[in-house]
Amino acid sequence: MIMNEIYKLNAKQLSEKLNAKELSSVEITKAFLQRLESEDSKVGSYLQINSDGALEEAKLVDNTRVKGEKLPQMAGVPISIKDLICTKGIATTAASKILEDWVPPYDATIVENIKKNRLVILGKTNLDEFAMGSSTERSAYKLCRNPWDLDTVPGGSSGGSASSVAGYLAPFSVGTDTGGSIRQPAAFTGLVGAKPTYGGVSRYGIIAMASSLDQAGPMARDTRDAAILHDILSSYDKRDSTSLNFDFGSMEKAVIDGQKIGVSGKKIGIVKELSGEGFAPGVLEAFRETVDKLSDAGAEIYEISCPNFKYSIGAYQILMASEASSNLERFDGMRYGKRFLPDSGNVTAETMMSATRGKGFGFEVIRRIILGMHSLSAGSYEAHYGAAQKSRTLILGDFENAFKKVDYLISPTAPTVAFKLGEQLDNPMQMYMNDMATIPANFAGCPAISLPNGLAENNLPSGFQIIANQKADSSMYELAAALEKLIGFNYDKSYSRANGLK
Repeated sequence: MIMNEIYKLNAKQLSEKLNAKELSSVEITKAFLQRLESEDSKVGSYLQINSDGALEEAKLVDNTRVKGEKLPQMAGVPISIKDLICTKGIATTAASKILEDWVPPYDATIVENIKKNRLVILGKTNLDEFAMGSSTERSAYKLCRNPWDLDTVPGGSSGGSASSVAGYLAPFSVGTDTGGSIRQPAAFTGLVGAKPTYGGVSRYGIIAMASSLDQAGPMARDTRDAAILHDILSSYDKRDSTSLNFDFGSMEKAVIDGQKIGVSGKKIGIVKELSGEGFAPGVLEAFRETVDKLSDAGAEIYEISCPNFKYSIGAYQILMASEASSNLERFDGMRYGKRFLPDSGNVTAETMMSATRGKGFGFEVIRRIILGMHSLSAGSYEAHYGAAQKSRTLILGDFENAFKKVDYLISPTAPTVAFKLGEQLDNPMQMYMNDMATIPANFAGCPAISLPNGLAENNLPSGFQIIANQKADSSMYELAAALEKLIGFNYDKSYSRANGLK
């Protein structure tokens, strides 16, 4: 096969070619590495490229296959990993100067699972520094662009993972989602992106931003690839105190079942507060057309009011910043993080720590740390942090009431399509509004998935979000797969109409 025929295959197709011995892992890996070399300078998807390590693992997988030894289903398929996730022997920077050149001595649990399944790690992807952002414009190292239109953002904070898959620079990828950081970039780049139930995927070895909200998950060009990667990532982990010892079943099987079963009889609720004001006309039109397809196919559609969702943006900013300020306290140049010295004056522990944090952290990280410290201070705790926790409880109550009436909640994933680079960079409130539809699921720990449901403004992708009840991840994939079939969105054909990376 010629190179562009290889890198345009999805992960499942690549595994089938490998298992049929029509392609070798080395051939596939070289195709992606060549694509990276020629195209990633335009996109900025990767912060580290693992060329030697990827080829070495590809050769080992090929040799094992030649010997006829049993291999996992996806062995030899390449993958990219967000640079917030610890990888032994590969630098992990969280896109921050304060972790520049840090090479972890251990793997995150999800990386251990990836290696057990013999996937080939192409490299580490770009992100907003410490995952603090919705556009991947806050990376300390390089700008990341949307392959659909190189003048637009890929979303964030998992923008590098999204753009690596959207630009055919990896077949699938791992992102992390604290308030929508998998689903929103998936929507902006025409991908499927899923946030598992909180605790369904181990957080051990993932650099924490907000520990009660963070969750890793898959990004792919279709639901089956996302489900396959979800199954690989998911496992009970004693090293993570929030890990759930629960049998979630097979997400891949759920996708196969969903394509057969369809949507007839499924009770689906449109979130009233997430389907009108604040959403772009094209996004709403695509959403309503998709709802009509669900209804025509036999789904039972209800309007569900979740009145306390209106508090989610404000509560999220306080709780996320509070937890982030606590988690990032350790990076002081003495215990953790790269050490920076003051430009002048005496060097003391205090001046060194001040210089380290001032030079090591970017502007958005410093802003959120200050907000978090203020919210946790004695004079503000009840008025800010306490009130935010009460709002979170009210939002949980909305979910509880909703799932008594329906099995799923739906909304547009993001209020707009991908916006222009720099357009929202100096307007933090506008930037924060990008997560208005995605934050509630993080508060409740519910699984949620975004899938593309057409093109909206400026011929750019729009996303459709499905939220299921806690631990109902397989049910979520079942509906997503059935809906994907109804929508009929073809990534390759739609992408070929774009003006971005070819």
